[in-house]
Amino acid sequence: MRQVRRGPAASPGQAGYGGAPQYAGGVPQQPSYVDGGYAEPPGGYDSGYNTGQVYGSPGGRGPGGPGDGMYEPRPAPNWRRRIKVTTITLVTLLVVTSVATYFWADSKLNRDVDLSKVIDRPEAGEGTNYLIVGSDSRAGMSAEEKKKLHTGSAEGKRTDSMMILHTGGGAPTLVSLPRDSNVTIPSYKGSDSGKLYQGTGRQTKLNAAYAEDGPELLVRTVEANTGLHIDHYVEIGFGGFANIVDAVGGVEMDIPQDIKDTKSGADFKKGKQTLNGEQALAFVRTRYALAGSDLDRTKNQQKFLSALANQVATPSTVLNPFKLYPTMGAGLDSLVVDKDMGLFDLADMFWAMKGVSGGEGKSMNMPIAGNAGNGNLQWDTAKVKTLVNELKNDDKVTVSSK
Repeated sequence: MRQVRRGPAASPGQAGYGGAPQYAGGVPQQPSYVDGGYAEPPGGYDSGYNTGQVYGSPGGRGPGGPGDGMYEPRPAPNWRRRIKVTTITLVTLLVVTSVATYFWADSKLNRDVDLSKVIDRPEAGEGTNYLIVGSDSRAGMSAEEKKKLHTGSAEGKRTDSMMILHTGGGAPTLVSLPRDSNVTIPSYKGSDSGKLYQGTGRQTKLNAAYAEDGPELLVRTVEANTGLHIDHYVEIGFGGFANIVDAVGGVEMDIPQDIKDTKSGADFKKGKQTLNGEQALAFVRTRYALAGSDLDRTKNQQKFLSALANQVATPSTVLNPFKLYPTMGAGLDSLVVDKDMGLFDLADMFWAMKGVSGGEGKSMNMPIAGNAGNGNLQWDTAKVKTLVNELKNDDKVTVSSK
């Protein structure tokens, strides 16, 4: 059937059916050459390129035209959000690591001393008093280690050094108690048996109390002879002491004189030097090569422990996990503390020791008046009473060792 076109016919050059341009005779007009040159056809030749329309893409954007998001520009990064997410992530990691470290460290404390067994205790004063004990325990040491560290092979353990560290609102005070101090053994309850032993006025050296019934009797004896309440007990043995020093990479000391002692293994020249664990143990144990014997040894022990605490509490140790964790592991494994001792108490003790080494605090020996009738060191009763009252009230210590 013949199709009938409705409406006016399209003129040449106008779009016909399907939108295609119509040319006379169905053939597009060809360009002409005038004088050997190129001449545009009437009305101009339009290839579509001058509008940027390629392959049916209006505006030259490729398939899909303006609505296609294929080549849309990327949005600017939201730095505020990125910083916020990064900060939250880092804080979360820090909190998780800190909590994990706390429980790990807390689990390593050997809380073997029960101060609740100590009887007839004086009232607690202001501040906190730590009884710090260095024992000659050889527990866990091999025969080779004992030989290397010149510890001998005696069974059991005895106190090699004893100090009271007081912390409070003011500057810390570190008081050494010479092991040969003359004391009276008071009535006490056996730490294992629970049996009550009545005091007989027996006088002996202070370190004998520890040898007789351990830490609890030592605390009882110190409190009974001073009137000062001991809040916490901290003890470290030979091997543990050396391990801590090695873990921090040694401790720098300025040794005031040449020291040579075959019994402790000390062999030092005067001047600044870094002591490793073996050397440090020899240094703090030396007394036979010193003019003041045990009194000079306690001074060296104070200096070294303060220097050790000062080195442990430094950014190079605290902020370096490869140094911090071995140091904490060596220290915590080696310590014996009372059942109420916490990590914050331990940190308080170390910071106070650091303060003493930095000159903020005071270090001294228990005031000595001379020798007792039995040859032991006799405390100066009047000065000890003043010292104890100042510590109880957390006042500045005015008493001297002499």
